[in-house]
Amino acid sequence: ADNVGVKIIKHQKGSDPAAVAFDAVEHAKAQGKELVLIDTAGRMQTNTNLMDEMKKIKRVSNPDLVIFVGDALTGNDATQQAAKFNEAIDIDGVILTKADADSKGGASLSIGYVIKKPIMFLGVGQGYDDIMEYDADWMLNQLFGEDDGVAAEE
Repeated sequence: ADNVGVKIIKHQKGSDPAAVAFDAVEHAKAQGKELVLIDTAGRMQTNTNLMDEMKKIKRVSNPDLVIFVGDALTGNDATQQAAKFNEAIDIDGVILTKADADSKGGASLSIGYVIKKPIMFLGVGQGYDDIMEYDADWMLNQLFGEDDGVAAEE
């Protein structure tokens, strides 16, 4: 966060994540900020307590946009996770990480089809700038083309 100039709001270890989210939103309002990113700890869709915690975080923070971030390498599991998260908190879109390491990219097609929400961005590396807007042509090339690399910037 320091490297990109982002303030982090945090509480003591073991604090209620919804309280942290609420405080972050209140801090942003007080500072005249228009954007708050709430990044929760990874959680399995089968853990009812953690999914209930996500519902509470959404309720207290009242977000304008809810994004599910999933690992492209997990394939069908990413689709199941996205479906359960969508059912629990009504996500608005998806970011898939490690898209550069998944030569087939089937998770993006499956997720989009199952939850009927857009894939917004793809993580394509380890750097801060290694994110690209989802491009259906690029994904089709990954699935059916001969090039296994990430599309070059134009």
